Amino acid sequence: MRVHAALAALLVLMGGCATTAESDPRDPLEPLNRGIYRFNEVFDDYLARPVATAYHKALHEEIRSRVRNFFSNIGDVFTGVNSFLQGKFQDGVEDWARFAFNSTFGLFGLHDVATDMGLEKHNEDFGQTLGRWGLGDGPYLVLPFLEPSSFRDAIGWLVDYYTDPITYVDQVDTRNILWGTRFVSRRAELLDTTDIVKTAALDPYEFVRDAYLQRRRNLVYDGNPPNEDDIDIKVKPKPGALYLPPAAAGTILVSRDLTPAQLEAQELEAARARSREPRAEASPGTGVARLWVPVVQ
Repeated sequence: MRVHAALAALLVLMGGCATTAESDPRDPLEPLNRGIYRFNEVFDDYLARPVATAYHKALHEEIRSRVRNFFSNIGDVFTGVNSFLQGKFQDGVEDWARFAFNSTFGLFGLHDVATDMGLEKHNEDFGQTLGRWGLGDGPYLVLPFLEPSSFRDAIGWLVDYYTDPITYVDQVDTRNILWGTRFVSRRAELLDTTDIVKTAALDPYEFVRDAYLQRRRNLVYDGNPPNEDDIDIKVKPKPGALYLPPAAAGTILVSRDLTPAQLEAQELEAARARSREPRAEASPGTGVARLWVPVVQ
């Protein structure tokens, strides 16, 4: 079954679902989304996570980093396209320069020489491009086997899929190996993050949803979203745990390209923030206002 046909059918099905009075206005499809979320959890517990854990244990970090670099280099091509579409011409030039240098001097992207040359890696996709030009998120959406999304980002994902070079690899076996390797690589980088969600969240579904929506808003506006109330992320107060502001949690939880080194850097930054701010428990009876998560070792 073609990916676009399956997703289109899912969107039609979701569009016909009724909205309950208690549902979050950003998540009118919550009952269906929760069902798909539980399905994804089962899939992750019994297949994706065990495979990613075995991959992480079997391969040295140097090898895993080369795999990440290879797929990240492919992504720079269309990161550049989206940078240009959003009017960020300097970023677009840098994105394509990254691809050129990493594909040549970096041996087909296995080595990230562009970063050492001072060319910053950007994070752009077509969902962000649509948001940049005024298209709202639309209802929150959980897709089978995939990451959290929204109606806008689901459309963006379709465009990203059809502009991904891997989609056009002729050999089916080779194409499937590339898709599978990229999926396992990304899942392996989020092993510790999953533990944070399950340990810290009062409701993991709400935690992931709120963190995702907050992070996507920050990405669309390049870290400077319009003045709006912050999304409250409900978590369990944990004695001796590390304090992180909700925005930092959103970055940790749903980043597509997060590496252990980036996790460590965020933890250090959070520790510095903790030293500058007084500790406080969550608001009585709500579990909101402060986010406490265990330190990732």
